[in-house]
Amino acid sequence: MGHLTTHVLDTESGRPAQGLRIDLYRQDQSEEPIKTVYTNEDGRCDSPLLQGSEFVVGRYELQFHVGDYFDGEGMKFLDVVPICFGVPDADANYHVPLLVSRWSYTTYRGS
Repeated sequence: MGHLTTHVLDTESGRPAQGLRIDLYRQDQSEEPIKTVYTNEDGRCDSPLLQGSEFVVGRYELQFHVGDYFDGEGMKFLDVVPICFGVPDADANYHVPLLVSRWSYTTYRGS
């Protein structure tokens, strides 16, 4: 079985984004997150967001709470960054990183 992972890099400081809240949603389920995690000192989650029988084919959304992360560092421009993506093969590994500053963000499918 595959798994889903992520990490967040603060491109303003050039460091991992520690303590950033991430909510994970399955788009065909309830409006409540199926998981909420906070990034560790390396900007990563301590374990995969989903793996094994929890990781199924479908559409997902990660919501990165960057406004709260940057709150103590000045005015908010970005608040919650949503990344919607599909998982067509639950046996594959999906890594969805976020590179973020107060003013912009980018993502890609990592390995």
